[in-house]
Amino acid sequence: MTTAVRHPTGNRELLGLLGRTPLARITADLPCPHPGFWAKLEGLGAGGMKARAAVSMLLGARERGQLRPGAPVVESTSGTLGIGLAFAGQALGHPVVLVGDTELEPAMRRLLRTHGVRLELVDRPAAEGGWQAARLARLRQLLAELPGAYWPDQYNNPDNIAGYASLAAEMAAELDHLDVLVCSVGTGGHSAGIVGPLRRHWPRLRLIGVDATGSTIFGQPARARLMRGLGSSIHPRNVAYDAFDEVHWVGPAESADACRRLATGNFVSGGWSTGAVALVSAWAARVHPGAVVATVFPDGPQRYLNSVYDDDFATAHGLDLATAAGRPVEIPHPTAAEATGWTRCGTVTDPLASPGATGDRPPAPLPGTAPHHPARPTTWEEAP
Repeated sequence: MTTAVRHPTGNRELLGLLGRTPLARITADLPCPHPGFWAKLEGLGAGGMKARAAVSMLLGARERGQLRPGAPVVESTSGTLGIGLAFAGQALGHPVVLVGDTELEPAMRRLLRTHGVRLELVDRPAAEGGWQAARLARLRQLLAELPGAYWPDQYNNPDNIAGYASLAAEMAAELDHLDVLVCSVGTGGHSAGIVGPLRRHWPRLRLIGVDATGSTIFGQPARARLMRGLGSSIHPRNVAYDAFDEVHWVGPAESADACRRLATGNFVSGGWSTGAVALVSAWAARVHPGAVVATVFPDGPQRYLNSVYDDDFATAHGLDLATAAGRPVEIPHPTAAEATGWTRCGTVTDPLASPGATGDRPPAPLPGTAPHHPARPTTWEEAP
């Protein structure tokens, strides 16, 4: 189903709503007791976490002349970036056309259309690359059909990374110290965008990446993934592999269990990515006594009421939340074994790098002893 393209006039006053989200102390058992960690609640910001990236990508394209005033913006999304682009489109005066798929929740479809988005849905995954590849194939058709249309290409656009400079600045101002940063990885944007600036404040900062089981980002085989918005079946160029000290893969049962524990024990919660980073952050706080641990909760729970928080959904998909893992399985290398549940690896690999290249890196020491890891510079400044 499609809807007509609406042409917003633009309202730059909306940019004043961007960012400045709360920082919460999380102490709920996840599933074990832990000393607590800090979480940036991006789901409480206008447009969600990815509004930062969406505004950055559209402003960057306008400055380079790639996006004309009033021209349409076309992107593939599993939902979260779509909300961010709807926000950016309204603020900057661009119609937004999104390509989703039939796995997209009905509530998210209605929300996107309510925000003025034209939504296209593909009805079957590609033989190679799954839903992601199918969405991209339809996106390319739309680019040919819509004169002047611009594709932000969130997975490979450096402006995605640069958009999170404001998030890093907020965290640096709110925290007196930071030892461990835990980031979910999908496009690779927010982890790459905040770790560089934060390491300029705290050079020994340890970065833990959190991926989904079945995702190929860190070298695991591609499998069908139940979780939306976490992981990928492609290899985004925005992932800063050399910045990570370790990676965890989390399965849907562990993530859903963590989300529910957050909701009942700390009131704040979110979706698959939020549950996954909360689980790993609690583990990091537990195994590194005295370390200050922080993470980013990318969104809130609203779009997941019929999945993460639905007992019938859990039963239908074989998710036994009562037996969700309390600690990760350890593997020495991403290719040593397939992660089918919560798994940890201290060797970070760029799957596209040749053996022995910078993508293969031994684990860094624990907080307080790790050397500084240079990260990509960020050049974007928050829009006025």
